[in-house]
Amino acid sequence: MPNSLRALILGSGYAGEGHTLALRRAGVDVVAMAGRTESAVRAAAERLNIPHAGTEWRQMIAELRPDIVAVGTPGGAHLEQCLGAIEAGCHVLCDKPLAATAADARQIYAAAKAKGIKSAYAASYRYQPQALTARELVQNGRLGQIYEVECISHYNLPRMMPFGWPHRLDQGGGRLNNNFTHKLAIVQQVVGGEILAAMGETRNDLKRAPVGERVHDFREYSRRAGDMAQSGVHEWAEVDSDWSYTVLVRLGVRGAALADTTSATFHHSALSFAKNKDYVAFYGEKGVLHIEGAYAQGDLFLRTDGETWDSVSIPDQIRNSLPPETDHSQRNWDQLAREFVADIQGQGDGGYQTFRDGWIYQEVIDTARGDSGWTPIAGDI
Repeated sequence: MPNSLRALILGSGYAGEGHTLALRRAGVDVVAMAGRTESAVRAAAERLNIPHAGTEWRQMIAELRPDIVAVGTPGGAHLEQCLGAIEAGCHVLCDKPLAATAADARQIYAAAKAKGIKSAYAASYRYQPQALTARELVQNGRLGQIYEVECISHYNLPRMMPFGWPHRLDQGGGRLNNNFTHKLAIVQQVVGGEILAAMGETRNDLKRAPVGERVHDFREYSRRAGDMAQSGVHEWAEVDSDWSYTVLVRLGVRGAALADTTSATFHHSALSFAKNKDYVAFYGEKGVLHIEGAYAQGDLFLRTDGETWDSVSIPDQIRNSLPPETDHSQRNWDQLAREFVADIQGQGDGGYQTFRDGWIYQEVIDTARGDSGWTPIAGDI
């Protein structure tokens, strides 16, 4: 692909693999991968047929001069890596969270804006076909004005996952960074509007985690939890990340009356069982749309009068507009990469989320962690 865009992937785990496949399917030549551990990154690069691999990402940027840098490392590394890529003039795709704090996320967004580079923020579950179907129903007026949204989930994650970045706020851990971001993206995709204000509270229900062998791929955490439970634990580390949260967000047009905005409630508990299924629901003046699944990945049901819940099918045009990938996580990454690359190539902006969204989302997260009541959320810098 001599005339294609060229990319460097930062991170050799789940997100690094996902970004590699997504960018390739968008026509990008993935020329290198960098990671924190030599053996892990070389193994991943060999498996994915990436020609260059190593731990010196700055040197790779200088020598290979990629057009795109895709950041799929833990959130605590994003500030340095995004700023380094931006300074080198690369377009940057970064997985969520954009950074570990709102201040860091704002710095990244400001740097990208000043440099004039393209940026993409991968809170990518907004591309769920169910979410796109819900957006179409809302835009067609089937629900009328949307008054409220609920996003409820309980995960029952294993408590014995070995200590790592998910347990540390300074490394971008916590359920707000890694669960709430996708849910907020889904809601904003469906109802539209700006994020106007937020409030919330969080809890650290875990307190401590067993210390074990370093995990290089997020998908390994659950399996390693079983290993830790069987082998016994000799050392524990203190956990400071949030494992449950309740967040309220107000969305709409800036300056609009309260009655003309949408109130969204997000509740998540990572360590609890639930009797009922996780769901996302939209409550409007003309009806209610219920979608099963924490990330709107299940069946849709619409109720507009009486007591009948009607099943809603995803339109063929929506399914056909998305990449032909069966794994929904990968399909969503593929769609983001498709829109990002098209914009870089001057073929139009499909409305994908940028570092501006990543910064604003982190402002909401910091507000919830601060437990300071309703707080206005800025729209730009």
